[in-house]
Amino acid sequence: QSENVSWKRWAFTSVLTAWLPPAPAQLTVTPIPPNPLEGWDVTLSVSGAPGGLLLYNWYRGASLSLTQMILSYINATEIQTPGAAHSGREAVHPNGSLLIQRVTLNDSGSYLLQSINPQFQTEIAFGFLRVYERFSKPRVTANGTNVVEYRDSVELTCVTSHMADIRWYFNHQLIPGSSRVLMRPGVRREEAGVYQCEVWSLLSANRSDPVQLTVNYGPDHVTITQESALRKGCTIEAELNSTLTLWCVTESCPEPQYEWTLNGTSRGRPQDSLLIGAMSWEHQGAYTCIAKNNKTQLSASATVFLTVTGGFMASSFMIVPIPARQVEGQDVTLSVQGCPRDLLVYAWYRGTPDEPNRLVSQLPLGNWIAGPAHSGRETGFPNCSLHIQHLNASDSGRYTLKTVTLQGKTEMLEIELRAPPTPGARQVPSLMLVTPVVVGN
Repeated sequence: QSENVSWKRWAFTSVLTAWLPPAPAQLTVTPIPPNPLEGWDVTLSVSGAPGGLLLYNWYRGASLSLTQMILSYINATEIQTPGAAHSGREAVHPNGSLLIQRVTLNDSGSYLLQSINPQFQTEIAFGFLRVYERFSKPRVTANGTNVVEYRDSVELTCVTSHMADIRWYFNHQLIPGSSRVLMRPGVRREEAGVYQCEVWSLLSANRSDPVQLTVNYGPDHVTITQESALRKGCTIEAELNSTLTLWCVTESCPEPQYEWTLNGTSRGRPQDSLLIGAMSWEHQGAYTCIAKNNKTQLSASATVFLTVTGGFMASSFMIVPIPARQVEGQDVTLSVQGCPRDLLVYAWYRGTPDEPNRLVSQLPLGNWIAGPAHSGRETGFPNCSLHIQHLNASDSGRYTLKTVTLQGKTEMLEIELRAPPTPGARQVPSLMLVTPVVVGN
């Protein structure tokens, strides 16, 4: 009896199971890619659809409104019928997925999928599409792109219509700064280069065309270098009849204009080098390179003293005025030939050493010192020479050079200089050489 009851329960359960309708399919709609930018192609992918469906209907929004129908697709015939909301960019795949080409920001929103099976039963699934803005290229404007160091301030502005984060790049490297305006107060030469701004988000970015900032500076650190010569401090020694090239080196933007002078008189062409061929005694003197920057309106200079060695004159201790013929207002150099190699100290006097207040300058152990009679226009050089700027009538008179070597040997030379008494007058100075007076061992 109990076995009969158990069999009946099993049979009843089996009958119920056989007549239960199948569980409805769980349709889902997923956008691929999930975070598309405007202009991309997007597929509203359908999953969970059972086989044998008759048709698919796609709608914009969340209601089955004919005015919002995009497409109707019949599986058996693969016929797609556009609806009122069809833009010409949509198409349905056989699995029911909806392709939207070249999406726009207006394509963002809800989408509804209606499926119909052979029993004319319907199932509805919803999807949501978010289209993100594709940033257009920004541009950089500046209040000036060709500026002067320390004098000018630069303001760079990132021009864009997008409400997004701003990034700045200098020479293609990310730099601090997130505002739309990048300031460079008192701009420096290190800040010259290429600037770009970028509108940026996690999903989109676009960078501007580069803007070149030029910072004009200098001239700074003017120096004179040489070829085929020996340099000792600020003095250059060159052999008689040799060839010498002087180079003017400086830091400047743009490249400056150059001017060379010898004892205050312009010499050579305006370029960064000066060629001296067939070296002679007339080439001795103070060479100055003047660098001028037309953009910054600044100038700077450097001076070296050139002495010629070799030949008869180099073997004698003597003073030679350069140039030999002076003009009032020009510079003159009392060039010393045969200055002692083991020099301890030298001194120039306007007069004789018996009058200490007539001391013009002295050079003890390489340190140049101005004396009581220094007018502010005299400069001494390590080779014992004396350079006088802007010669005038008051400079006429006797000049005495006194040298002392490390061994205590003392020598003196005198020269009589007659400067022209009136502007523009030319005279040959009277040159008087005195036999060196040797004092000590």
